[in-house]
Amino acid sequence: MLQQIWAVARNTFVESIRQPIYVVLLLGTILLMALNPALCAFTLDMEGDDKMLLDLGLSTLFVAGLLLAAFSAAGVFSREIANQTVLTVISKPIGRSAFVLGKYLGVLGALAVAWLVWAIAFLLSVRHEVLSNAAQELDGPVLLFGFGALLLAVGFAAWGNYFYRWVFASALTSALLPLILAAYLLVLLVGKHWEFQSLATNWNGQLWIAILMIFLALGLICAVAIAASIRLGQIMTLLICAGVFLIGLSSDYLFGQAAQHGSLLAGFFYRVVPNLGYLWQADALSQGRTIPLDHLASVAAYTGLYILGVLCLAVGLFQTREVG
Repeated sequence: MLQQIWAVARNTFVESIRQPIYVVLLLGTILLMALNPALCAFTLDMEGDDKMLLDLGLSTLFVAGLLLAAFSAAGVFSREIANQTVLTVISKPIGRSAFVLGKYLGVLGALAVAWLVWAIAFLLSVRHEVLSNAAQELDGPVLLFGFGALLLAVGFAAWGNYFYRWVFASALTSALLPLILAAYLLVLLVGKHWEFQSLATNWNGQLWIAILMIFLALGLICAVAIAASIRLGQIMTLLICAGVFLIGLSSDYLFGQAAQHGSLLAGFFYRVVPNLGYLWQADALSQGRTIPLDHLASVAAYTGLYILGVLCLAVGLFQTREVG
């Protein structure tokens, strides 16, 4: 069964990164991350600018991941059902539960690649900082290594597409990930004024924990997208994911207070709807609080159990889905 899941996940991953919407969201989000330091320079307070940069960067990462999960899941799942190509897969060689799990892992893998690229672009923007006044200088290493990695990846993908007929989206993704990782490593090693420094100088472990918790939330959204796309089209899948996103972030406000006062209905929704507020740590970072590792472990366990429940629901929905 593991071989079957791996085969479906691998094919789904390749199919996901080849979708045009994937490369559009990948490059568009990188551009937004690059523009964030300029967009945050209007609070008239350097400390406020930095807080706004954190909020805007994490929000961009979250919303872009939500869109990518919804579009990718609906693209690889509903299209196969509509074209009836799923019949050749689940007829004998692969069971329906293995098919759903493989689809989820494939979409999650594609989402993880985009998340890592966006996370590094966000960290590069944080290292550059907001230019609140004319006396502050541009961060040369960030601009050179960051945009250099992006231009090299685009050039490599365009060259491969023109001469060897490679798929531009997948070639770009394959080249961009290692290049931007190398760019981030170089930025950690080279200071703003081109002096060599320790890797720990600009390493921000707390920010990495917050970014990792965003990925946990995106893994949950991805499971919801897979379950929704089994029965619904792309637009409805996107709307359901957006609803889970908005209600999940507001769960404490919408249901938590009423549940504490004994409301059974509020208590039911408070336990059923995923509480994404546990995974949103922008406020803690802005206030200088430390995110403890035991909190990360507890929310990771909570998210993992919720993902497992949603995937069981997805398997149940797919078991009774007519695909012929």
